Amino acid sequence: PPGRVGPRLKEREWLKLQPYGELDESRLIDGVVGERLVYRRRGDRAPEPGAPQKLPKRFMFVLDVSASMYRFNSWDRRLERCCQMVTMLMESLDGFQHKISWSLLGHSGDGPDHRLIEFDAPPKNRAERLKIIQTMWAHSQYCYTGDHTLEATQLAIEEVVQKEADDYFVFVLSDASLSRYGIPPEELGRILTQDKRVNAFALFIAGGDEAL
Repeated sequence: PPGRVGPRLKEREWLKLQPYGELDESRLIDGVVGERLVYRRRGDRAPEPGAPQKLPKRFMFVLDVSASMYRFNSWDRRLERCCQMVTMLMESLDGFQHKISWSLLGHSGDGPDHRLIEFDAPPKNRAERLKIIQTMWAHSQYCYTGDHTLEATQLAIEEVVQKEADDYFVFVLSDASLSRYGIPPEELGRILTQDKRVNAFALFIAGGDEAL
């Protein structure tokens, strides 16, 4: 649960007992008797277990609200499951803004950035959460066909790191219609892994060969 997410942000400090760097004056005698680890250098130290989290983590959820989500919902309930997942996210992250800052954007044939929830502005009550779900459903029902998975993923990877945070995550949800639009999976993989600061994941919810 969000309340147990630990800090990941590393702090710069002097690291002692190093084999190279600046001579540590407190270990001069050790150096005289042959000790090799007598240097210190500036470096990143991972936080201790249980240390307070100083900055929130930044999560970005990239959701497929394309026409195929609505069209094939009667077959495998893909849009319904997507809406259920978003409902669960909104409920579970409520009250943890100090730990997790998050944003929700949809992508479809109309474009790569249909912003549903902005960073640091989550829905405050059930009425606002219901409006998000209704917007997702209506957009999928009336949008043009097409796919902007790559563009939406690229946007998320770039945007999530625009503000300093404890850690960065991007989650991409798609109904896996990549082959239908001639999108090579390798290109999606390249975008997901281009920034080593970002923990990026792709989730495919269609059944059968569509997820290949």
